[in-house]
Amino acid sequence: MHNLGHTRSAYRSDHMLQTPDTFVRTPLPGMRGCAAIIHASPAIGAAFTQYTAELEHGGTLGLTSAQRFVYVLSGAADLSTDTSFQSLTAGSYAYIPADLPHTLTAQGIARLAVIEKTYQQLEGVAAPSMFTGKEADAQSSELMGDPDLQVRGLLPDQPGFDFAVNTMTYQPGASLSMVEIHIMEHGLLMLEGGGIYRLGDAWYPVTAGDFIWMAPFCPQWFGALGKHPAKYLIYKDWNRHPLG
Repeated sequence: MHNLGHTRSAYRSDHMLQTPDTFVRTPLPGMRGCAAIIHASPAIGAAFTQYTAELEHGGTLGLTSAQRFVYVLSGAADLSTDTSFQSLTAGSYAYIPADLPHTLTAQGIARLAVIEKTYQQLEGVAAPSMFTGKEADAQSSELMGDPDLQVRGLLPDQPGFDFAVNTMTYQPGASLSMVEIHIMEHGLLMLEGGGIYRLGDAWYPVTAGDFIWMAPFCPQWFGALGKHPAKYLIYKDWNRHPLG
């Protein structure tokens, strides 16, 4: 049935809500048995690229000269380099530094959240090495003393990293304690549950599967609704001076 032009998706100069009914799939160079839903890129003014990769059995991502972060949404994928081999299952993730030759190959049907960013070297600080982890093993901490709002940092809090990726989980009724306005840019993928997001002067209902881009200094606030926790995966640029 046609939706007669209706969608929750919205695009403004300082934010975007992209809902699954508006997703368009496209292959990227080097992909095989794979399609990408591109959520954010320099085309909208973002300093990073984020996409969901949908892979068939044996499907692979293409190469990139940028650093890459991969979070397995469903299924499993094998990560191989010249010196290592690891299988990543749902909830696992990997950080792959810039210019490291590697392959990511799906064991079956799989979905990956992929973030790519040109690395910004910090003088006197070594660039990070590749590593993998599982979200369930990352330490969970309260945000601003609220036990109903838990944050898991998926990348080490070290100056070599120029971005951070966290998961944030809200119990029903939990919310951010303030409207945030800051220099950090965000890419946010809703993983579970839903709620209400304020972006700029607009208020949006959001649910699992939605993607949000927030430009620097975009007013932002979220509150969880429903009977189940709300959870999202969120990117932010980090550890670098605004002047570069």
